This record gives sequence, C-alpha cells and structure tokens, in this order.
Amino acid sequence: MSEAKTQPTDADVTAFLEAATPARRRADGVALAELFTDVTGAHPVMWGPSMVGYGSYRFISPSDPRRRGDWPKVAFSPRKAQLSLYGLKDLAEGAALLPQLGTFTEGAGCVYVKKLDDIDLDVLRRLVAIAWSREDDPEPPASGR
Repeated sequence: MSEAKTQPTDADVTAFLEAATPARRRADGVALAELFTDVTGAHPVMWGPSMVGYGSYRFISPSDPRRRGDWPKVAFSPRKAQLSLYGLKDLAEGAALLPQLGTFTEGAGCVYVKKLDDIDLDVLRRLVAIAWSREDDPEPPASGR
C-alpha cells in the first residue's frame, strides 16, 4: 500500500512562519495563518517541512487503490518566490469561484499568489470555507502524493 509522502509533523508552525523569507513572505504567511484559522476554527499543523495545513481527509485513488492517505483539507506555504495555496480548486464549487480570486497562477494541485495584495481576501475566505467542508474523498490530491 502506498501512502502519501507528505505527512503531518510535530514541527512548530509559528517558528516556521517566523523563519520565512523575505520579510514580505513572512508577513503574508502570518496573515494567511490568521485567515485560515479564523475560517476553519482549527489549529494549524505542519505537513512535511514547508506546508501549513488545517484538518485532513482520507483519500483512496480510484486508479490505484493501493495509493491512499491523508491530506490537509486546506493548506498553504509561504515559499520564497510565491505563496502556495492548497485545496482551493479541488472541489467544483471552489473551482467555479477561483476566477474571482484575483491575480494568481495554477499548478497541478495548488494556486500560486505573488502577494496577498494581489487577491481578494473575501473570496479567499469563501474558498477556504468551501474546501473546509470537504468530506473523505476517493480522489487523491493532484500533488504531494
């Protein structure tokens, strides 16, 4: 059985966010943590070395039932080049709302944002709420397997 490579850890979320560079990314990471915590009501957990996640759901791949695991319902990473936002486009309702977010690019399983000033935070809140409502899902996440 193949489990997801990215797993929750005991690493300190606050220490991770305070170490983010450059300073703008650090400030945006702290702001995202506050927004995600406010919307979800959950405490953040580090998933792997660089992803701040909230909640989790269980997936089993329909194409390979041996591939299964847990994945955060929503997550973000304040990477040096941009912010990575996870889980926002995985559900049809979120994918439909995504064009209203603002300036972003898409990866296989995430949305990339240069800075929070480029997006509508009210739309982000709605996207996080949609993703937070996720139940266990047979579809695996598009990345981080």
